[in-house]
Amino acid sequence: MKKKGKGSDKFDAKEFLKTHNVIWAPSPRQQAMMHRPEFEALFGGSAGGGKSDYLLVEALRQVHIKYYRAVILRKTFPELEDLISRSKELYGGAFPRAKYNESKYVWTFPSGAKIYFRNMQHEQDKIKYQGRHFDFVGFDELTHFSWDEYNYLFSRTRSSGPGLRAYIRATANPGGPGHGWVKARFITAMKPETPIMEKTPIRDPAGNIIETESDRIFIPSSLFDNPDLMRNNPHYLASLAMMPEAQRNALLYGDWDSFSGQVFEEWKNDPDGYDTQQWSHVINPFRVPDGWEIIRGYDHGYAKPFSIGWYAVDYVGCIYRIRELYGMKKDSPNVGIKIEPEAVAKQIRAIEETDPNLKGRRITGIADPTIFAKDRGESIADIMAKVGVYWSPGDNHRIAGKMQYHYRMAFDEHGRSMFYVFRSCPEFIRTIPNLVYDDKNVEDVDTKQEDHIYDECRYVLMSRIIAVRKNKEKPLPLEDPLDLYKEERERRNRIIRI
Repeated sequence: MKKKGKGSDKFDAKEFLKTHNVIWAPSPRQQAMMHRPEFEALFGGSAGGGKSDYLLVEALRQVHIKYYRAVILRKTFPELEDLISRSKELYGGAFPRAKYNESKYVWTFPSGAKIYFRNMQHEQDKIKYQGRHFDFVGFDELTHFSWDEYNYLFSRTRSSGPGLRAYIRATANPGGPGHGWVKARFITAMKPETPIMEKTPIRDPAGNIIETESDRIFIPSSLFDNPDLMRNNPHYLASLAMMPEAQRNALLYGDWDSFSGQVFEEWKNDPDGYDTQQWSHVINPFRVPDGWEIIRGYDHGYAKPFSIGWYAVDYVGCIYRIRELYGMKKDSPNVGIKIEPEAVAKQIRAIEETDPNLKGRRITGIADPTIFAKDRGESIADIMAKVGVYWSPGDNHRIAGKMQYHYRMAFDEHGRSMFYVFRSCPEFIRTIPNLVYDDKNVEDVDTKQEDHIYDECRYVLMSRIIAVRKNKEKPLPLEDPLDLYKEERERRNRIIRI
């Protein structure tokens, strides 16, 4: 309905609501997401922002077209139940003649269009979608999926008929096994609400270069952007506020650097400490003194990335990661470059013959014990030895190795750690802070993640075991006239009364 008089072409939403039965109306953040034209878009970043409702309604956009096919995915089937239940309210209300098949988990609309609800609990489940095609692919809680699972559905996203648009939409909170790749692809790649353009050259059968272009974007949303939930469930905000700090920051504020289940909560990357080596594990590179020991770590990979790290050990036993070589396919997290061990060994030799911190040094190699296996012929260790790269088997005790990380990452009262990483090692800095715990083996790292650098470094740390060290917190400024540290001060002084 339009207003009369001046500006009569303006839509009057309040008047419309008085005269129409509105089943659902988007919040401003949901509306911003629905306006996006990019092929990929991620919505959310914190709890209560209306993510699931948005995804369900977005899937309806083209149901008036007979050929339209859409799929909405969760990691496990039980997680789909709430989505299906909510779809019965929204879809059944908006399209009374639409039918839901309880056994096949699919909505069929009067036009003939279909929306499927599916899960992908195991990575091999992606093969179930081979030969299928969808105009709309929706991932609910994207951080529960691996990059391979998400990327595979790209090939399934194509138009089913004339007049249809093919695109992908996803929702997410910080945390989960896929936290690292989702953060790298959508959060840190560009400022929120800024399109990310990516060009990829490919060759056609005639050898001509064709440059393809794709785009994606992140649209943040939080509980504070969902007035209906705040009004209908006023205790929800209080529930989130009472959670542990990391979980609260992730779910309430969408903090992608602090999240529930994070293994190494003590990890710090603070530019203020790059030169001083205080209260930061990441530091500026420097010339390694000649008397320091050099260690090389190796975790084998082929279809998955291999990882090689070089470490310097100072006179008091502090370990510095000074260089890395990571065999990951470009822009494809956790996907290996598939090169043979001999080729990897030659790259190692080339680096050690030219890097000023490595050239001419005696280097001790410590590797994944599996590379010494000879049950299928010549071992990987023997193949590399022929090129002049030698290894000793590392200690593969997983829990003890994880604890060595904690002991070394702990800061003393002066802000000094027993483990540092040069800023020139971006893959370590990218992957280690994003590791989460395994849901079943709760003391161990989830091995479904991109954990190759973690394992490689773990072998090195287990070769130089240290005693327990307790982590100290950085002192707060004595004077804080702007209350910049008020929340942190209250957290440290909080008293729980029983």
